Amino acid sequence: MEDWAEIRRLYRSEKLSQAEIARQLGLARNTVANAVRSDSPPRYERPPVTTSAWAQIEPAVRAVLKQYPTMAASVIAERVGWAGGHSWFSENVARIRPQYAPADPCDRLVHRPGEQVQCDLWFPGQVVPDHAGILRSFPVLVMVAAYSRFIAAVMIPSRVTGDLLAGMWQLLSGGIGAVPRKLLWDNESGIGQRGRLADGVTGFCGVLGTRLVQARPYDPETKGLVERANGYLGTSFLPGRTFNSPADFNTQLSDWLTAKANTRRHATTTAIPAQVLGADRAAMTVLPPMAPTTGTTFSTRLGRDYYVSVGGNAYSVHPEVIGRMISVTAHLDRVVAVCGDRMVADHQRLWGTHGLATDPEHLAAAAALRERYRQRPTVSSHLDIDVQVADLGAYDAAFGTGEEVA
Repeated sequence: MEDWAEIRRLYRSEKLSQAEIARQLGLARNTVANAVRSDSPPRYERPPVTTSAWAQIEPAVRAVLKQYPTMAASVIAERVGWAGGHSWFSENVARIRPQYAPADPCDRLVHRPGEQVQCDLWFPGQVVPDHAGILRSFPVLVMVAAYSRFIAAVMIPSRVTGDLLAGMWQLLSGGIGAVPRKLLWDNESGIGQRGRLADGVTGFCGVLGTRLVQARPYDPETKGLVERANGYLGTSFLPGRTFNSPADFNTQLSDWLTAKANTRRHATTTAIPAQVLGADRAAMTVLPPMAPTTGTTFSTRLGRDYYVSVGGNAYSVHPEVIGRMISVTAHLDRVVAVCGDRMVADHQRLWGTHGLATDPEHLAAAAALRERYRQRPTVSSHLDIDVQVADLGAYDAAFGTGEEVA
């Protein structure tokens, strides 16, 4: 490149002959002549691959790509029996692949105030102990207001529908402070799959006055904001921290979001999310006067074993309602049971599985009922009862069987 520029300068500005230029620069005359005739800098261009090896294997590669356009080059090499260099083969496959797998462009998204909140689950790994002290990976619900980039997050016990709705309501009412026009989710099973929302999700959105939209499969760009927030939590919040309970995790996470994540200057918007949230919230809908129905509720008949199973854990219920129908609701932090208008159980929710929560009052009531059952009066088997005996002689007189035979 430098020789070409110097040759052009000497020839056009200094008016030197090609022979003199070749002598001064120590170059061949043909090199000087080519540089003088060229109007653009020299550059290396790899000639198209037309080797016989590729020509022999190309029809088989094209047949595989026609049926499986996204198959990896290494797998294609196995299918067509290629045993040569991998990089050379991959370059040739990449050259012809666009003919069978057309590009899928994505539009630049423009987020307006109050329009959308993106939702997702982040799994930080086995960092939080359950009720038995075993480290487990509980899901963290993450919500990002698209316009302000404000992040709200909370760890929840499970990914069932009731817990997801309870977590969403907690973050909307206590974090974001308003309801967006749309809630964007992926195809999370607790929210809905195959174009159908899970039970309870439609009613939840109806109370809030919003619409829940699920992204198409294999379209991560649609909710890229919350995906990047998940990565940010994993690299900036989690390292170096220890947690002694889910409550401790949520406390540390809330403090970090308030002091760090939502008060930093966002790299893309160059604004501070906590300050822009006001404009985002002003365009949203106010929170409903009554909270929507959240948590997991079911009805069951209480058996002699006066415990109910919720999320793999057992919770005691007052034994006086054995045999009656009860309604059990699992909130994020409590498990309550109601029989009619009476509350018959109220426990702190256990995180994890195979746990047993027993109320001492229920245990004492069961012992009293058991003792009362043992002391119940029983029917004696030796009572004196008069039993009337039939006179069989009446039958003999009627049928003449009582006379002596001659």
